[in-house]
Amino acid sequence: MELGLSGLASGFDWRTFIDQLMEVERAPQKALRSEQNRILERANAYRSLQTELEVLQNRLKTLLDAGLYASRTAQVADSTVLTARAGAGAAPGSYSVEILQLATASRLQGTANAGAPLSATADVSGLVLANAPFATAVTAGTITINGHQIAIETSDTLQAVFDKISAATGGAVTASYDPTTDRIQLSSASEIVLGSANDTSNFLQVARLYNNGTGTVISAGALGALRLNATLASANFATPVTDGGSGTGEFKINGVSITYSATADTLATVLERINNSAAGVYASYDALNDRIVLTNKTTGDLGIALEDVTGSFLAAAGLSSGNLQRGQNLLYRVNGGDPLVSTSNTITEASSGLSGLTLNALQTGTTTVTVTTDTEAIKSAIKQFLEAYNRVQSLLDNYTSSTTDAKGVVTAGVLAGESDANEIASRLRNLAFSPVSGLSSIADHLADLGISSSGNDNQLKLSDESALDQLLQNNLGAVRALFADESVGVATRLNAYLDRLIGDDGTLIQKQTGLNRQSTAIDQQIADMERIVQATRQRMIESFTAMETAQARINQQLQYLLRTFAQTT
Repeated sequence: MELGLSGLASGFDWRTFIDQLMEVERAPQKALRSEQNRILERANAYRSLQTELEVLQNRLKTLLDAGLYASRTAQVADSTVLTARAGAGAAPGSYSVEILQLATASRLQGTANAGAPLSATADVSGLVLANAPFATAVTAGTITINGHQIAIETSDTLQAVFDKISAATGGAVTASYDPTTDRIQLSSASEIVLGSANDTSNFLQVARLYNNGTGTVISAGALGALRLNATLASANFATPVTDGGSGTGEFKINGVSITYSATADTLATVLERINNSAAGVYASYDALNDRIVLTNKTTGDLGIALEDVTGSFLAAAGLSSGNLQRGQNLLYRVNGGDPLVSTSNTITEASSGLSGLTLNALQTGTTTVTVTTDTEAIKSAIKQFLEAYNRVQSLLDNYTSSTTDAKGVVTAGVLAGESDANEIASRLRNLAFSPVSGLSSIADHLADLGISSSGNDNQLKLSDESALDQLLQNNLGAVRALFADESVGVATRLNAYLDRLIGDDGTLIQKQTGLNRQSTAIDQQIADMERIVQATRQRMIESFTAMETAQARINQQLQYLLRTFAQTT
């Protein structure tokens, strides 16, 4: 058993001595750990290089994609008439397009005044404003008639409001309700003036009463309206909605079934249910004319099919007897030809016969659409390739070169002296910038595209962009062959080389695997060495502990002898 403090008996701090000795024993471990750090730095460097090479390979694959050279762009002379998008393979050229008629959607308008009147009789003394089926709820506040302010409460009956108007104007203005027309009439022997800037109630607007410069003002339309947030049974339909007595009604729009409960579903809920269904129509409520409107979600001269299956929702809503305003098809001409038809304002190849060209008509008129090769996309792909290539070469240069500081101390790059890294930099440059045999002399070298190399740092630069523009405009095939020829293209050769480097069993992958194995082996070696150190330390502790125990026993015996001698003398 170890003593808490070493040297209590012997006076020798042996624990510190052991710790120092073990540090000496661990010196080989520290050397191995330093070696492991260098290995891991190399592995991380190769991993970073792999990442940049993967980016470069992606840029090469873009240059190898046939769709890049078939990409097109469309320019529209008058973009207020239409917009255009050219897909890959669209035939270059100019097209005169005349929009004769835009496509519109069909609308089925239910019969107006679908709601029941405010009252069945002229007696409105029991009709409380808060409960009256106006299109918009009446708010409390004040209104002004002929300069006289009148207070309106939502708890007032309509007749009470009429009485307040008469009282406020001294009988000069009287009000009444006509159940036949479902309108309010104000009468006076002189011109009636309604409203003021300080009015706080919306009663006049809800009642649709507006100045007309005469002594008679009548509501501009029927006042009874459907109530969106009330159940169908209490939504004030002029013709009550039934659900067939089963509790669940059903109707179909364009063959799609919609169900409802007259006592549980509100009108707003049913309209939302229609909108969210696959019926292909938008359902809305026209408060001004008190009617329900169905509008096709797609444009064109298309009908809307309706059927009450169980119950009477469509009939009560006035849709069964409604008016279908048929939509219009898009009519247009291309290059002065016969009119063409599309149900949509989007003109596709199927309608126009123009391969790869999509037009979106905005208004009637004539404009010119010009389709050309998208040289900007190709130029962008080439620039991105150069950027990725230069990043790889910069990384390689940083890893393989050495630097000297102000004191003359030389620091070697993490991959300095690595033949693989130096080989990659050299091979990439040769594959990228060497002339390609077997191609047209118009473009058999990146230099023909205005791309140059300094020769010192392996960087490539687009130094003459006009040369590239000219070749893209006049000799696109030669540019494509230079990069994408299946046998000798620059991108083809580079891509094949990168496959050998960073493919599933590529050189760099194997390199990283080997380095990681070395690191793992060092971990094991250090662990084995540390076990020996710990065993040695334990033996030494046990030996010194035994020594301390023996020394303590001797000290005790000595003290006993000294006390005995002292007593005898």
